Amino acid sequence: MKLAHSCLKTVLLGTVALLPQTPFAQVAPAPRAVLAGTVTKDPGSEPLKKALIELIAESQNNGGNYTALSGADGGFRIENIVPGRYRLFVERTGYQEIDKQHRRSEGRVLTLSAGQELKDLVIRLQTAAVVEGRVTDEDGDPMPEAQVAVLRQTFVLGRSHWEQAGTERTNDLGEYRIAGLAAGNYFVSVSPPPDFRSLIETTGNAPAVEIHSGPPSEKPVPVAYQTTYYPGTRDRGQAAPIQLHAGDSFPVNFSLIPSPSLSIRGSVVNLPPGSSAAIMLQSRDFNLVLNGAEVHKDGSFEIRDVSPGAYTILATLDNVAVPMMARQSLQIAESVEGLRLAPQAGGTIYGHLRMETNANSIPDPSQMFLLLRSSDNDSDGDNDSLSSITMGTSFSNVAHVNGDGSFEWKNVPAGNYAVQISEASTMPDWFLKSVTAGGRDVGDSGFSVSGGTTNLTLVASANGAAAEGLASNQQDEPVADAVVVAVPETRFRNHPDRYRKALTDQSGRFRLRGLPSGDYTLFAWESVDGEAYCNPEFLKSYEGQGKALHVTEGLRVSVQLKTIPAAEDQP
Repeated sequence: MKLAHSCLKTVLLGTVALLPQTPFAQVAPAPRAVLAGTVTKDPGSEPLKKALIELIAESQNNGGNYTALSGADGGFRIENIVPGRYRLFVERTGYQEIDKQHRRSEGRVLTLSAGQELKDLVIRLQTAAVVEGRVTDEDGDPMPEAQVAVLRQTFVLGRSHWEQAGTERTNDLGEYRIAGLAAGNYFVSVSPPPDFRSLIETTGNAPAVEIHSGPPSEKPVPVAYQTTYYPGTRDRGQAAPIQLHAGDSFPVNFSLIPSPSLSIRGSVVNLPPGSSAAIMLQSRDFNLVLNGAEVHKDGSFEIRDVSPGAYTILATLDNVAVPMMARQSLQIAESVEGLRLAPQAGGTIYGHLRMETNANSIPDPSQMFLLLRSSDNDSDGDNDSLSSITMGTSFSNVAHVNGDGSFEWKNVPAGNYAVQISEASTMPDWFLKSVTAGGRDVGDSGFSVSGGTTNLTLVASANGAAAEGLASNQQDEPVADAVVVAVPETRFRNHPDRYRKALTDQSGRFRLRGLPSGDYTLFAWESVDGEAYCNPEFLKSYEGQGKALHVTEGLRVSVQLKTIPAAEDQP
């Protein structure tokens, strides 16, 4: 559900099918459409030159893709547009496209009819913000190669999730600059170079600070530089947000001071003869691999200089006939001793997809992609996280369906999973009707993998329900660029494939497609931050402002929605 501009454009483009050619003499071409407008700076209305305008058809089988550059007066014009529904994106280095609430825009939807000339479209771009500063050690000396990250807190299926809005390593002067940030609230963190501790030990320049936890005869507690959050705390819960406005250049400086170092000590057990193991530690907060460790011949390992936080530790084996791995979730508040990791061979998921069609659809399985999503309770629900924690293995959580309907995932790590149709698929009316494993319906509960082969039978239907209509404000005026979301009933709110989202076009019209049968609540927000609607606490504040909807397979329903004003506009 979460799509950046580049990802969304990739989804829309998909695989362009070659259409059969019709002799010109038999069918006269439909009149084409024209789009014209102006790109301006916000605030104010100063024209902006050299902005790239991209018009991408929602259906690549029926429309085209068009580009233009704004001129010195900010104006642009695109002619000969095939009628249809399009997504419009505007980009320029150092700027962000914004909506009428001055929040970052996801682009806009335009519906263009035959012969239509849509003129006077105004697109506002806002100067992006910058976070810059310097990182030094306790003596004020520059710390090169430290990684500074600008973070936003979002919600993925109701769970708090931290995503990077930008990251940069410091130069030889300890300086960094992170540009291209939209206005909003952010957190800033800095992590020391991964090899900084080993560097100071081998050069004999270890920090002079020693912390004794007992009598003088006891070994001093090791210290190290650790991940630090603005304004200078190692506890993420004590981090203070910064508020960025358009065009801000916000200074954030860090002075890192050595502190007691946490470590993880353990062993990789049951190593096959001749094999070797590698250890990686991934932050579940930031979806980054932060640390590694050498595994000794007896399987023991130690990861030092670990900051408090939530992690996934991953052990993979080399020089084995079949890829083997082990992973475990850790919540680090103090050093960990005696951790045991027992790698095992990944499982294989093999299956067949049956496609139920209707009179207006000719199924092509090869246009379908499937996504394997972790449904473990300790997962943050992010599919990118599932891929990143298995780097170094041959596992991918995306499977392409073959022409005969077969599909396969190999080397699947042990865990609990669910299957959904990937956003990369170019078949918006389809939904996954059933998932069966071993004769048991696992569409709602998911299924487990622990080595061996799991056989799945999937049924996809082209007969998803559709809801379309008009979103208008309290004055009954159509609202363009509103965010319309079909939120599933409570028991399905941790199933991303149950949500549907659309933007209204320039006339306030929207269309939600491929809805599985069930109960939904439809909301229309004039502006909403990311996927805040996945947060149960966010939805509570809008109880009674949505419209209940029950759909069955194949139902086509027209809905009139009242938009929820942006937060600052509400009484």
